[in-house]
Amino acid sequence: MKNYLQLTRHTGNTALFLAVEMSLVSTLQGRPLHIHAEGLRGTGKTTIMRSVTQILPKITRIKGCLYNCDPERPHCPQHKNMTPEEIAALGTEQIPVPFLEISHSAKIGTVAGTIDLAKLTNPSRPEAALLPGIIPQAHRGIVFVDEINRLADTSPEITDVLLDAMGTKPGRVQIEETGLPVVEVPVAVSVWAASNPDEEPGPLAEIRRQLSDRFDLVIPMGRPTTPEEVVDILTTEEAKNDRELSEQERSQLEQLRKNLENIALHSDLTMPDYLTTFLANLYINFNIESLRALEAIRQAALLHCALRKRSQVMISDIMAVLPLALYHRVSPATLTEIMNTVNNRMVGNGKEKENGKKSAQGRQLPPIFNNRKANKRQTSEDSPPERARLLRDLPENGIIRKESESF
Repeated sequence: MKNYLQLTRHTGNTALFLAVEMSLVSTLQGRPLHIHAEGLRGTGKTTIMRSVTQILPKITRIKGCLYNCDPERPHCPQHKNMTPEEIAALGTEQIPVPFLEISHSAKIGTVAGTIDLAKLTNPSRPEAALLPGIIPQAHRGIVFVDEINRLADTSPEITDVLLDAMGTKPGRVQIEETGLPVVEVPVAVSVWAASNPDEEPGPLAEIRRQLSDRFDLVIPMGRPTTPEEVVDILTTEEAKNDRELSEQERSQLEQLRKNLENIALHSDLTMPDYLTTFLANLYINFNIESLRALEAIRQAALLHCALRKRSQVMISDIMAVLPLALYHRVSPATLTEIMNTVNNRMVGNGKEKENGKKSAQGRQLPPIFNNRKANKRQTSEDSPPERARLLRDLPENGIIRKESESF
C-alpha cells in the first residue's frame, strides 16, 4: 500500500498534491472544489488521487443514511422533513469522507439512482423505493472519474448527470423511475477526474467544453525532470509495494488528517476588497469568458492561504492558483499575459512583505504550463478591442491584449 506522504513530489506533480488537499479541505467545509488532472499515461495522476483515501477525515451523519445526511441539515427524502427530536432518536454515526468512483461501465441508474430491488423483492413486506446512486451516496465527499474524456465521449447521459451535480454548489441529482415520483436531491460533491489528452478521443475541452468549464482547477501533470527524482520514485515503488503501513507511517497520516480537518473547521478567511477588484479587472480587461473562473480563483486562493495557516489572503495566493483556474479557460498566450500582469502587480505595489524583495523572474509561469502550444506572436501594450469577443471566436493567431493602465 502506497503511503500518500511518501509519494515522490516533483515539479510535474506538486500542483496536484496541492489541489487534492485544497479540495479535501473545501469539501469538509461543505463547498465542493472540482479538480481535473491532465497528463500523459504513467505520470501518477490516479495514484495520487486514490492515495488520498488514506487521509480522509470523518464526518457525522444520521445513522444508516445512504445519502450521508448531516444531522443538523438533513436533505434526503427520508429525513428532510423530520424534527430534531426525531433525528436525535435515530442516532448518529461517524464515517470517513465518502470517496466513490464512476467506472466506464456504469449505467445511469448506478450513477444517479434506481429502484431498490432488495425492498421490492422483500417477501414479507415488498415496497417500491429508490436506491441512491454513486453521486447521491457521495454527498459531503468525493467522486472520482478516471479517463473522463472517454466517459464524456461514450456516455453523454452520465455526463449530463455530472453537469447537474457540478453546475451549482451544492448541485443536484434527479432520480427518475417509471411508476415512482421524480426525486430531486441536493448534493455537495467534489468531482475529481483524470485524463490523457493525447489519447482518443482527445482533450475534454474539445469533447464537452461545458463539462470542462465545470472543473474549478485543471492540473497539467508533468514528468520528473531530474535523474534523482526518477531514482526516488523507483526506490519508493520498490520499498512500499505490497506491504502494510508501519505505526510511524500511520501516525504521520493521522497527523495530516487532523491538520486538514482543523484547517477546515477553523478557517474563516475572506477575500480583501482590493483583491476582488483586481480579479474583476482581470476578467474585464482580458475578456475571460466564464465567471466560474473568478469564482474558482477566489475559492482556491482562500484555500491556498488556509493551508499555509496565514490570516490574510495575498496576491501570492492568487498567483499560485491562477494558472490552474485558467489553464482550460483561456489561450496559452492570454494566460501568459495575465500571469505577467499579476507578476508586475506583485513586484510593483510592494503589498506582500515576504515576496517584496524578489524579482518578477522568479514568478513566471511554471515550466509545465509553457509546454502548451503557445502563439509566438509578440504582444503590445495596446488597449483591448472596444467590443469583446468570445475566446473561441478569436482568430487562430489572435491575442487578447491587456489594458495595463487599469492596474
